[in-house]
Amino acid sequence: MASFNRVVLVGNLTRDVELRRTPQGTAVTDIGLAVNERVKRNEEWVDEVNFFDITLWGRTAEVASEYLTKGSSVLIEGRLKYETWSQEDGTKRSKVKVVGEKMQMLGGKGGGGGGPSPSGSHSGSNSASQPAQPTYQQAASSPPPADDVPF
Repeated sequence: MASFNRVVLVGNLTRDVELRRTPQGTAVTDIGLAVNERVKRNEEWVDEVNFFDITLWGRTAEVASEYLTKGSSVLIEGRLKYETWSQEDGTKRSKVKVVGEKMQMLGGKGGGGGGPSPSGSHSGSNSASQPAQPTYQQAASSPPPADDVPF
């Protein structure tokens, strides 16, 4: 049986990015993302906010810590990961997180979105007539599991 685990989110950072490093020196950061959804309740449209915890690794984490701040608008593409742990009192806890694999800084709040100007991006070649939005993708540290391939 095939399986597929992809998620794409667009929202705003709920806090400033704090970069950490593993003992091996790999950059990692956990960010919070608020995603607004407009829903109709009792003939009235209201905003509903969903909050997501996202982990970024490698160069993607470094770029996020360098260019993004609280309120920055960003697109994250990645996969869902279910985590479980036990608290000191023995209570078992769990949550679903997003492991971000691609990140694109978007314009927005304050006009900058926290990102560099298109001419200062790390996205490679830019055409003079159309500014490129920088996209950052982490290098895979290990090949995906065999059941991660959707065909």
